Amino acid sequence: MFELLESWVIPTLEWLYSEVGYLGVMIAMALESACIPIPSEIILPMAGWMVAQSYLQEPLTKVSWDLWLAVIAGTVGNTMGSVLAYAIGAFGGRPFLERYGRYLLISRHELETADRWFARYGNSVVFFSRLLPVIRTFISLPAGIAKMDLGKFIIYSTLGALPWSIALVWLGKWLGDNWLLVRRTLGRFDVLILALIILFAILFFYRRFMLIRKY
Repeated sequence: MFELLESWVIPTLEWLYSEVGYLGVMIAMALESACIPIPSEIILPMAGWMVAQSYLQEPLTKVSWDLWLAVIAGTVGNTMGSVLAYAIGAFGGRPFLERYGRYLLISRHELETADRWFARYGNSVVFFSRLLPVIRTFISLPAGIAKMDLGKFIIYSTLGALPWSIALVWLGKWLGDNWLLVRRTLGRFDVLILALIILFAILFFYRRFMLIRKY
């Protein structure tokens, strides 16, 4: 998996950053937050590496890279992509589940329960999920499906994305040519988090199936 990232994603980001600078960071983070699995653990540390090269007066692009401008670009891109994924969940996923959810063992009552749950805990969930690999990429869809208040969603998504962007851009700058260590270190958690998500899904559908059989 990491070999694929090195052979395709990294050269693509290098080209994007060299052509459009901070806009490239914004575009890449928007795609990542719109549920396209381009790891922010590559996008942001690479921007930090660009910052380090600028500080060393060895610029790799025509843009003079600054840490805080890279952070802002990453945070804004994250919010833009999150709103898009939220809209897909609200206007695509919600009607789909209301119509066909019963075939996936998801009832209207459970959708209403999710609505209430997000109304009560959504702020914290959205904020803290932005600080977790994998989950941060996909949390916008269920928030949209549950129709969490859009204004609060944007605020807490941005607040959660900001420290994540600061940390990863700074690490990329600090590590310099070794910036890929960020991805290699955080990437170890990807499999664990995915396994937990799959396990939760299996348990959910098993309980629903057994409940249906009971009645």
